[in-house]
Amino acid sequence: MIILGADHAGFELKENIKNYLIEQNEDIVDVGAFKVDQEDDFSTFVKLISKAFLNNNQVKIIACCGSGVGMNIGLNKIKGVFSCLGHSVEEVKKAREHNNINALALGGRTTNFDLAKQMVETFLNTEHLGGKYTKRMEEIDN
Repeated sequence: MIILGADHAGFELKENIKNYLIEQNEDIVDVGAFKVDQEDDFSTFVKLISKAFLNNNQVKIIACCGSGVGMNIGLNKIKGVFSCLGHSVEEVKKAREHNNINALALGGRTTNFDLAKQMVETFLNTEHLGGKYTKRMEEIDN
């Protein structure tokens, strides 16, 4: 299952990603936004993502805001969430392999959909390498 969330600045990118994931027959939970509201804040959607994550911490999260930075900061404050701000496919690949990220933050104003789609594919299809990388993440989590 994949939890999706975005504020007004990430709304269009989230919707494009959602449609792509539906085409791929992925099981998704969209916590909003469901329309563009210039007054909403990314923090509202971090809270909604957090609630959904606490109900099932085996999910992956994709969250969008203007730059992705706010979502990334907020997601990393949720216990058990390891988020990466996606800039490149290679970065996302290494973050999955080495850091076992379970959340990907993307910038709606800074990331085009083609690149976002490639990063999402990489995020969903790359496995964690385990071994010494597991130990590192356990040290951070404790």
